[in-house]
Amino acid sequence: MKRIGILYGQETTFPPAFVERVNSKKEAGIVAESLKVNKVIQGEPIGYDVIIDRISQDVPFYRAMLKNEAICGTAVINNPFWWTADDKFFNNALATKIGVAVPKTVILPSNQHPPDTNERSFRNLEYPLDWKGIFDYVGFPAYFKPFAGGGWKNVYKLNNEEEFFKAYNETGQLVMMLQEEIIFSEYFRCYCLDRQDVHIMQYDPKQPHHLRYVRNPK
Repeated sequence: MKRIGILYGQETTFPPAFVERVNSKKEAGIVAESLKVNKVIQGEPIGYDVIIDRISQDVPFYRAMLKNEAICGTAVINNPFWWTADDKFFNNALATKIGVAVPKTVILPSNQHPPDTNERSFRNLEYPLDWKGIFDYVGFPAYFKPFAGGGWKNVYKLNNEEEFFKAYNETGQLVMMLQEEIIFSEYFRCYCLDRQDVHIMQYDPKQPHHLRYVRNPK
């Protein structure tokens, strides 16, 4: 029996719906379930053929566990090794190099020093930053958000410099990026499997989370 496990956090809709959908197809020799993690030993799998990951971006223990699973032959979706290279700022920078239009974006040092650092750790950083150049480049309104992560956490919409510095002072050790606002007419999310199968879904980020995927697009 091949086992598919889904790893998730606080969400309560997609994971059980996914398990129900897979099992309802009654494919011979395949079963889906909520993944169970207990003892994780180096180089030994925990017993799943496929793992769907929905939470490791927030849980370092899960990221380490998923890498161990991958080297044991488990198919992990999304690729846990890509996570270390994957962040919003890198993705935007990559897009500029391959001709994909993206909002004007700058990355900023954290407002407070990271752990085990002090002002001497940043002697290569010119200060004050060229705030005028940054604001002139991005413009207002703008969005201010962490350079990595998801879940719409710590995201600000800013209308002017005063609002920016107020928000910046609230972000602590988070590394943030300031991004041009784009007024969109259509919004889509694309899910890719194995770099060849793409499913395009209309999405409305202005709706509550459970209503954001448009079920009957026009």
